[in-house]
Amino acid sequence: MTTFATLFLMLIVILIAAEVFTNALEHLGEKLKISEGVTGSLFAAVGTALPETMVPLLALMAGTADTHLNEEIGVGAILGAPLMLSTLSISLMALAVLKTRGAHGHFTPERTGLTRDLNFFLAAFAFSAIALFVPHQQAAIRAAIGFTLVLTYFVYIMLTLRASAHLVKEGHGTEANEKMFLCRLGLPQNMAAILFQLALGLALLVAGAKGFIHGVEDASSLLGISPLLLSLLIIPIATELPEKVNSILWIRKRKDTLAFGNITGAMVFQGTLLPAIGIMLTPWEPRQEVLAGIVITLLAALWVRLMVSRGQIKVWHLAVNGAMYVSYLIIVLS
Repeated sequence: MTTFATLFLMLIVILIAAEVFTNALEHLGEKLKISEGVTGSLFAAVGTALPETMVPLLALMAGTADTHLNEEIGVGAILGAPLMLSTLSISLMALAVLKTRGAHGHFTPERTGLTRDLNFFLAAFAFSAIALFVPHQQAAIRAAIGFTLVLTYFVYIMLTLRASAHLVKEGHGTEANEKMFLCRLGLPQNMAAILFQLALGLALLVAGAKGFIHGVEDASSLLGISPLLLSLLIIPIATELPEKVNSILWIRKRKDTLAFGNITGAMVFQGTLLPAIGIMLTPWEPRQEVLAGIVITLLAALWVRLMVSRGQIKVWHLAVNGAMYVSYLIIVLS
């Protein structure tokens, strides 16, 4: 019972932290006069991606004495994160607004930024899939692929920042609709207070996610779940909670650009930098679970990209992504 009580407590911490973090982030974006795309796809996505980024790094560099176990956890965490974001996380946004918008209701994120996110992710993750079939003896080729993925993310950052000023002029600047939480306690609303609340929210997010991960690991031992299944399915749910909660908060406030950018920006981050780590530090082989995860992740991202190209994203469209996640569960568990 103590394990599950800890899980519940850490979930509460994450929910509170997400409110503090998103509130400060909105004020930071407004203060810097940047677009919602930069705020969601870069600031929010990278900030909340820290917990899941640490899992494979810690597993590979400071894990147990069992190298094979460390590699399984590392590969599972690297692939599980974008899988979770492109399927379950996106479908949860639809579930969050199903009552208010209806199944045929529309999402209205800023299209150019969302298209850029999905294009970069699809290209980078497909490149990562190709690396699965490069023999380990071809170390130079694998290293070149890893370097290309890292470079791809920096190109993405530059393009996202360059587009910001134009989007702000078109009315896509970040706006904070609520007063900053710390200012309600009497602090002045200046950059120092914004950064302090942002750091506080981020610290709580990381602490909550870390505590949740430990709780999940304890629960998996009690339930007899294998390390690979844990790293593919359960740890990503724990580490992706910040993105999920942030996006749900924003989507319920009709801040669709921030909500989508928070998830798709994290997908780009985790579809470039994390696979680069996997390619260079793990076997990165085409095992059945790995291939199934990559194929379903690419199909889920491609489905959203197709809906964006058609000029509309309906609530029920994102339920398809949830169905893809269920399909992956069936494949892995069978």
